[in-house]
Amino acid sequence: MRILKEPEERRHEILEAAEQLFFTKGYAKTTVNDILQTIGIAKGTFYYYFKSKEEVMDAVVTRYIDVGVEAAKQIARNNELSIHEKLFQIIMAQKPDTDNKGRLIEQFHQPENAQIHQSSLALTIHKLTPVLTEVIEQGIKEEQFRNPYPKESMELLLAASQFLFDEGIFSWGPEEYARKIEAFIYNMEIMLGAEKGSFAYVTRLIRTQLELADSDGGKEAGREDE
Repeated sequence: MRILKEPEERRHEILEAAEQLFFTKGYAKTTVNDILQTIGIAKGTFYYYFKSKEEVMDAVVTRYIDVGVEAAKQIARNNELSIHEKLFQIIMAQKPDTDNKGRLIEQFHQPENAQIHQSSLALTIHKLTPVLTEVIEQGIKEEQFRNPYPKESMELLLAASQFLFDEGIFSWGPEEYARKIEAFIYNMEIMLGAEKGSFAYVTRLIRTQLELADSDGGKEAGREDE
């Protein structure tokens, strides 16, 4: 018996099945037929919603990006946070917070998925820029920043951070990573026209996180040796 579902429900079902297949088989090895067999739908039904496997992957990526962007919007609207707190929390909200998001990023880092990876970086910049621009414009009104190009400046900062701190592109050591964060913060203060040292707390937080991660890594290695 054929089961009829609402369009949005069926689309969601296809995305959920495809996502799990991408994680278990790998994006490159997953076929449209794999998705059809997992859900039990006809090929025509699949092509009603998506033109290709690539389009499905784009939709999966967009879902994760939209979650981060929505979190950013909520932070930007929070009047109890300072401008600096908003910026920091928005940046942290984009980090992988679930196993699935982490596994999706692993798929991006496969050589054959370079184009999807590039598209995801571009989409993140496109969607996050308006939210961050709003925060910068608030900072300009409050005279915490002096910058005649808030939108363009955020595009440049996002592009730099998305590329430079992508673990699939660069593998920095802890000290090297911390130094690049310091350099990024230093240049961000200059670009935004912020008071010198006003973002120094971000560097301290990053260094603390790296030290904790290094400490946890040492403990895990110790347990394995026992």
